[in-house]
Order: sequence, then structure tokens, then C-alpha cells
Amino acid sequence: MSTPSLSVLDLVPVRTDQSTADALAASLSLARVADGAGYRRYWVAEHHNMPAVAATNPPVLMGLIASATSRIRVGSGGVMLPNHAPLVVAEQVALLEAAFPGRVDLGIGRAPGTDPITSYALRHGGGGVSDDAVSHFPQYVDDVLAMMSPAGVSVSVAGRTQPLRATPGAASAADVWLLGSSDYSARLAAAKGLPYVFAHHFSGQGTAEALETYRREFRPSEHLDAPRTFLTVNAVVADTEEEARRLALPNQLMMLALRTGQPLGPQLLVEEAEAVELPAQHRELVDTMAARWVVGDPGQAASALAGLAASYDVDEVMLHPVAGAYAGTDARSAPTREATLRLAADWVLAGR
Repeated sequence: MSTPSLSVLDLVPVRTDQSTADALAASLSLARVADGAGYRRYWVAEHHNMPAVAATNPPVLMGLIASATSRIRVGSGGVMLPNHAPLVVAEQVALLEAAFPGRVDLGIGRAPGTDPITSYALRHGGGGVSDDAVSHFPQYVDDVLAMMSPAGVSVSVAGRTQPLRATPGAASAADVWLLGSSDYSARLAAAKGLPYVFAHHFSGQGTAEALETYRREFRPSEHLDAPRTFLTVNAVVADTEEEARRLALPNQLMMLALRTGQPLGPQLLVEEAEAVELPAQHRELVDTMAARWVVGDPGQAASALAGLAASYDVDEVMLHPVAGAYAGTDARSAPTREATLRLAADWVLAGR
């Protein structure tokens, strides 16, 4: 099996011992580790009104992370486009590309990234976009692509036509990816000739089918001449398998709460998670989710990552490092998440 490239997905998790400022500091430190260890790209998600997630604004985070690093590509995984006016997204990302040329990825999704009430506030109560924004998603993608290009797009309103550009003097444009957890975005990415990523870390089901659909239906475009995709996966790597399983538990409990409609809170520390007593049916659900994750010692993780890359025929795997923290950890750090990245890089990228 060939050695895959590695990348990072970060939701900027907030633990019970952290403020938002602490979580941001920990993620910036994590990004520096990824930059130094040879990871290809570092993407941040868009989620709103979640006690355990501080990644609410990808372009702001992308700017912070790009400023704190020197070579790694920085992107969104992703911007939930129906929440925003396409021009705003195009302007934000065009400025990032101008500041960090050749280092910016715009990953676009169509999910709300939040609960129905917050979604309403984003799109309506807060002066947001229209009721039927999701139905306009394909056109919004085209609008963002056109407005970020150096030539921009011509817009006609009330008989008057003028050019509209995201930034006045673009020398390059960010790479645009479509993201999804069903075959909708796979088909759309194929039709538009754009790169595509399936949210394997979140869904874990339907990955092979979505990637096959994308590859089979792909049409070359000015953006891309052949299908381009990679795989995302939740990962915890530690010195021993036993420790890795302990460190995975806080995130597993958070995912369990999300899947079963329980109240959400900040991510538990390892010791707090170990004190939670789960009913048998919930334990079974946790075990089912964990079976799709990469959790183990460095050798086990390296083998699992190479196996995933081979199984899905991708040359890149994006790790979502979900290791929890022990009580007493510096609130502005995430040493176990950093260890996941370092150990994976040592065994996969350096071929240890």
C-alpha cells in the first residue's frame, strides 16, 4: 500500500475546563504542529450554537491559522453556503487568497451546521438570506466561483450592467471543494468538475458509493481535468491502544448525545467521561461509531490509515484529531490532540 498524504480537520473543541479563548489558543498550537509535521492542509468547520464547538466562522479562523503557520494549506471544511450571501463568502475568501496566495481552500457544504432555531437566526432573524437558500445551492456555488475569479462576473439590475468582483485585483483564486454526507454533492461536484470530499468522519456510511458516483459522473472543467477527492476520519493515536481508547471516550460521548437527542455541553475531560455510566444500548451505539474511527497505537493507526486510503482509492487522508484531555491539562493546550498528529506523522509520513 502506498503512503497517503495527511491533513487535519479541526472543529475547535471546547472542553469543560476551557473558555473560547483557551480553545482557540489550543487550536492555533495544533495548527503549528501540523504545519511543522508535514501535513498538507488544515481545515476548520462551521457549526453554530454548540457548547463544545468554537468553529463558528471559518474565514476568521482561516486567517488566524494562516497567520500562525508558514506553508500548510488552510481551508474550510466547510462553509455552509446557504447560511451566507455568496458575495460575502467570495469576498472573505478572495481576501484570504490575496494575503496567503496558493494556500487557501474553500470547502463548501449545504447543511445548516446547527439547530433549526439558530438556522433561522442565521438566515432570517439576523438579517440572513432567503427561505429557499438550499434550493439555490448549485447557483450559489457558481456565483462564488465567478465572483472570486480575477475577471469577476457581470450583474444586471434595473437595466444597468456592471462588473462584480470579490476583490479588485485578484492574482489567483482559492481552490473550491464541494463537501457532503450524501450523493447530492457528489453528483453536483462531478457535474461542475470540482473536487469533492465525503464526510466519512461524521457519517461513516455510504462513502464508497458517493465516491464511486463522483468518479463515474465527473466531467472535466476549467477547474479540474480529473476527479480529485480524499477521505476524512476521526482519529486518536497514543503510545498504547489502551490509552487511545481512554482518550477517545469524551468525543464518543459527545457524538452519542448528538445522535440520541440528549442535551449538549462542553466536551468532558477523560476522567469525567469515564465516570459516566451508559445503558447497554448506548454502549452498543458508541462501539458501533468507534469501529469506524482510527483509534490505537502508532503502528495500528498507520496500518488503518494506509488501509483506508487503499480501500477508497485516495492519496490523502484528513484526520479529525478527537483525543480528549486529562484533568489538570493547561486549558490553552491540547497535548493529546497534538500527540495524535505527531505520532501519525512519524509513522505515516516519515515511514517509521
